[in-house]
Amino acid sequence: MKEKKNGPTALFGSSARTLELNIDRYLTLVEQSALLLEDAIKKYLDGKLELFEHQRSEIDETEREADNLRRDIKHRLYAEMLIPDSRGDVLALLETLDNVTDKAKDVSSHFSIERPELYPFVADDFRELMETCVKTVGEVTLAVRAFFRELYRVTEHVEKVHYWEHQADEIEERIKRKVFRAEGIAEFSKRVHVRYFAERISQIADEAEAVADRLSVYAIKRSI
Repeated sequence: MKEKKNGPTALFGSSARTLELNIDRYLTLVEQSALLLEDAIKKYLDGKLELFEHQRSEIDETEREADNLRRDIKHRLYAEMLIPDSRGDVLALLETLDNVTDKAKDVSSHFSIERPELYPFVADDFRELMETCVKTVGEVTLAVRAFFRELYRVTEHVEKVHYWEHQADEIEERIKRKVFRAEGIAEFSKRVHVRYFAERISQIADEAEAVADRLSVYAIKRSI
């Protein structure tokens, strides 16, 4: 399906309206998982562990809903023979997006189990890292929506995904340098623990970038 010169090309026709709504809901859940994790991490850093655990439960619930919806979308794509030319690409996108919600759940679970000591001198860095990952996920969901509705806008969102992912990498490195140069941390294992959690959070941005890279290829295929 080629792009019109005077406007966007939508992937879905009227016969696939329910599918379009389900995919839109799925993208909302992906973004919501990152936002919930951001809120959970901030509560953890503030020492509000009970509220953190409540947010963690919401993340688990969001991930389950997203998984169920993804399976329903997959079933509809094959059972109803919708968008046959792009079906494989759409399924691959959904599977890659699933890594984002899985990673949000994984990070919150590890925080709950391991209860890392995140020192005050890196607390703001962790907040900034999480905020940056949320921006990365937000841009990739916008890029996917553009793929379905306004193909010409995919590139601008993908470029922002790359920008924010790079920012996340820089913040992650900043945290590592701070914690390994800090005085007063007697146990080396505690420094490693902080590094580990910085890496785990940053992986959310990495997963979003993986979706963006895949999406760029699919957008080129659709435009030809």
